[in-house]
Amino acid sequence: MRLLILTQVVDRNDPVLGFFHEWINAFALHFESITVICLKKGVYNLPHNVRVFSLGKEEGKNRFTYVLRFFTCIISLRNEYDSVFVHMNQEYVLLGGIIWKIFRKRVSMWRNHHAGSFLTDIASFFCDQVFCTSKYSYTAKYKKIIFMPVGIDADVFYPRDVTRKNNTLLFIARIAPPKNLHLIIDALIILKHKGLDLELDVYGAPLPKDEAYFENIKQSVKTHRLQVIFHGPIKNTETPSIYTSHDICINMSSSGMYDKTIFEAMACGCLSIASNKNLVGLVKDIFIVNQDDAHDLAQKLETIVGLDLEQKNAYRSELRNIVVMHHSLRSLAEKIHTVLL
Repeated sequence: MRLLILTQVVDRNDPVLGFFHEWINAFALHFESITVICLKKGVYNLPHNVRVFSLGKEEGKNRFTYVLRFFTCIISLRNEYDSVFVHMNQEYVLLGGIIWKIFRKRVSMWRNHHAGSFLTDIASFFCDQVFCTSKYSYTAKYKKIIFMPVGIDADVFYPRDVTRKNNTLLFIARIAPPKNLHLIIDALIILKHKGLDLELDVYGAPLPKDEAYFENIKQSVKTHRLQVIFHGPIKNTETPSIYTSHDICINMSSSGMYDKTIFEAMACGCLSIASNKNLVGLVKDIFIVNQDDAHDLAQKLETIVGLDLEQKNAYRSELRNIVVMHHSLRSLAEKIHTVLL
């Protein structure tokens, strides 16, 4: 089978979407050929059966050019793909859905987010399948939904040969209100008042619209003299060593997201704490925090920090095994291929 993939970015160094480069590599093992249309391309190294076409964002093109190139590609290449896989961006389906129906192409969309609208519903109408990982995603309500593994490459995300500093905390994500970094800061303030002053490393940057949110966080850190360092964005290829060098990774996003960083950290032996109800029954309760509850986060952190090294290491092995057994990229690629056959 020949597959057309539509995604935002093909760039292994992208701090947010660099992971998708390895997804394409994994998919290429299961399909005769893959054609990728992306909004922007950067650095990539993909197999011989993969071709990449960009809509031109890296060239500074405008939206009219994006749309023109999109239609040119999906129509001119129509005899070179049998099935369509849209990653994250429902706009591609809204634009191309009717054309793909005319061409009798099977369309699937990956969309995993708590937010959605009637546009999401329209996009799903044109899809044969919709994929997500979270039971709390907006798309989970559809009859055509298929739940998928998160898709972590366990051959890339594994404990590296670096020193892990005890009781260090880590946050890796875009700095924005939905990621709830402010709740982590609030928890650190609570713990400092109790005499526990923990170190937090923050990797990520805000979009222009979220600069004010970021400034408020930095001011809070300064006011309370917290041990927080803001490092800026980081390449996806560099994150395994960062995960390995930290004791605890915190993710306070909503359950509708099921962020990949939760599982990337687990695969690297970093103890993941998350406010995600999807984890109930999968990991120990000690690693699950109530949504929007800084006090519960502070309590969980205090408990984990108090564990001895032997118990922490036992948890590290347990969490990595969960990723390998239930959420590996290998199992995701195999399942996608099976569904699209």
